[in-house]
Amino acid sequence: MPTREILQQIQDKIQPQREEIIRFLREICAIPSMESNIEAVGKRIAEELNALHFDEVRFDKMGNILGRIGNGEKVIVFDSHIDTVGIGDPHEWKWDPFEGKVEDGVLYARGACDEKGSTPGMIYGLAAARDLGLLEGWTVWYFGNMEEWCDGIAPNTFVEVDPGIRPDYVIIGEPTKMNVYRGHKGRVELKVTAKGVSAHAASNQVGINAIYLLLPVIAGIRDLEPELGDHPFLGNGKITVSDMLVKTPSINAVPDEAIIYIDRRMTFGETEEEAIAQVEALIPEESKDRVKVEALFYDVPSYTGFVFPVDKYFPAWLMPEDHPLVQAGLETRRLIGLEDAPAGKWHFSTNGVYWAGKAGIPSIGFGPGDEVTAHTVNDCVKLDDVVKAAEFYALVTSMIK
Repeated sequence: MPTREILQQIQDKIQPQREEIIRFLREICAIPSMESNIEAVGKRIAEELNALHFDEVRFDKMGNILGRIGNGEKVIVFDSHIDTVGIGDPHEWKWDPFEGKVEDGVLYARGACDEKGSTPGMIYGLAAARDLGLLEGWTVWYFGNMEEWCDGIAPNTFVEVDPGIRPDYVIIGEPTKMNVYRGHKGRVELKVTAKGVSAHAASNQVGINAIYLLLPVIAGIRDLEPELGDHPFLGNGKITVSDMLVKTPSINAVPDEAIIYIDRRMTFGETEEEAIAQVEALIPEESKDRVKVEALFYDVPSYTGFVFPVDKYFPAWLMPEDHPLVQAGLETRRLIGLEDAPAGKWHFSTNGVYWAGKAGIPSIGFGPGDEVTAHTVNDCVKLDDVVKAAEFYALVTSMIK
């Protein structure tokens, strides 16, 4: 158990670095890293890792940035995705989304909450832990990765490709409002394709409108949620039509193909096969030969050209509250002076779908920021929390029993 002296040493190490931590955060937010292109921001992070004397600093084959401290038998990964979604309509922003602004101690910028806000605390916290002798017996990795376009693909490559290491524990830095999170729902991305018959709009009676074939499916999805599974902690399943594409010879023709995309959030007790079957059941019998449902597949090359094909199925996961890693996180929060709070959950999805959901590696979340601001023009993080998080990251490894 860390003594008050160790806790004070951590704080004495972190607090004088406050301005460096904040400046580093603002610099990485100022570097666009959309559509999985994290090379530039990864290089800036590599500079900081080298300045803080990490033992190994490099990009992996996929293009994620790795920083390692130590060579101990026990392995822990601190996971922070450093890509972001786009900015949308630039006119909706009241400030430059990359330069951002600081107001009342809050940084507003693209990626401040989701999820560049965890990177400075991780890097400075781990360096502090090393300097104070708190990482003896551990191999500790900072893992700055791509996540936005396919949850879990970067951790999958970490374990199975490069560096090809299966960690014992993972700390995920997605925003948790400085609480410990222990799980979230899973999801599967589906595609429903309707094949119609084109005709001139003036003779539409001889065609089959692909859009109309999808109308019963769309209406059924709209009304389906009360029938979906529920869980006392993770909550109920969710389903949303998230996009639609139409192919037509012209705007004066009956469209011969229409596609909808579905985001299906799955709670415990629900399976990918069940989710697909529920949508298939919405297709009228007379249209089943023209309307098909399929799960999506991800095989898009990263900016390095690396391809890691995966199904876009992401299982739900939940760590027991009495698990040693969850308890270590809760105790760490208490020791650094945060108010007691039970372990919570995310409403969105994280790389935990692979770490804990597919690989079964004990994982928890802790990070500054509130997920409700993620992907919005109010993407933001409290700067005090960014600095305070470094104390958590510095201490948590030594709390794992």
